Amino acid sequence: MSSEFELIHRHFTRPTAHTDLAVGDDAALMRPRPGMQLAVSTDMLVAGTHFFPDTDPHDLGWKTLAVNLSDLAAMGAEPRWAFLGLTLPGADEAWLAAFSAGLFACASRYGVDLAGGDTTRGPLTLSITILGELPAGKAITRAGGHTGDDIWVSGQPGLAALGLAALQHRIDLGPTGREHCIRALQHPTPRVELGLALRGIANAMLDVSDGLLGDLGHILERSDCGAEIDIALLPLAELRATGADEAQARRALLAGGDDYELLFCAPADRRDTVLKIAHEQGIALHRIGRLTGHPRQLMLRETDGRLLYPMLSGYDHFA
Repeated sequence: MSSEFELIHRHFTRPTAHTDLAVGDDAALMRPRPGMQLAVSTDMLVAGTHFFPDTDPHDLGWKTLAVNLSDLAAMGAEPRWAFLGLTLPGADEAWLAAFSAGLFACASRYGVDLAGGDTTRGPLTLSITILGELPAGKAITRAGGHTGDDIWVSGQPGLAALGLAALQHRIDLGPTGREHCIRALQHPTPRVELGLALRGIANAMLDVSDGLLGDLGHILERSDCGAEIDIALLPLAELRATGADEAQARRALLAGGDDYELLFCAPADRRDTVLKIAHEQGIALHRIGRLTGHPRQLMLRETDGRLLYPMLSGYDHFA
């Protein structure tokens, strides 16, 4: 049986691009570029809470890093280094080979060095600490929203929630729709390039991990604003095309999690710039509402013009 250090060397030691000393010592040695500020985030994925224990390990390796990259994207930061905390119930060589292949596929795609970490025995738990860089003072936080800003969301939020519901047998989707939604759940795309492009344009931003309405509430709290979401502007067509009905599609989009799309606020006079970015990057950006001057008040404008308080909220681990 392989030792802990043999497993680390075999599955998690790779050449690095911008790390002076990486895996194999007591600490990593790294040098931020001149004039850059560090952005640091940590996420944890626990079997049975964040993923099914039988999830394909290659997909799980990709997602473990991707969800952390999404946090940096939401700040407008360029990812550079990652540290992996890995708790394993046993040393399964085949599982580790597939998991590390998925992890490094994501790391290679987004230019990240795995610079260190730790392994131990216990219930399957995956934790990444991610470090990125951005010009000092240029971070896009949750606190910069202004009354009158447009509210935008990238991609197609709601697919991952439908994928989870399908795996839990809570919804019956068509074969193609089911596969599409499960893929969105298990292999998310962190919007790193979009986050970088939105520097100097977005006033406030975060990634949608716990549900669009719940996460928008964090911007409202930090920016001391309210919001009005226009149901007629929501991108529901693709969700309905999976086989979900109107109520299922709306719930998935507004309250589902695990999308890792970017939700951001930008001045109304920057709409053309935002749409130009969407065209250049080949991704959908949807304007879904606006910030209002009613602090922390979140309203939905129905298609008939009525303003209603939402009956949905996002995911909370301890609710």
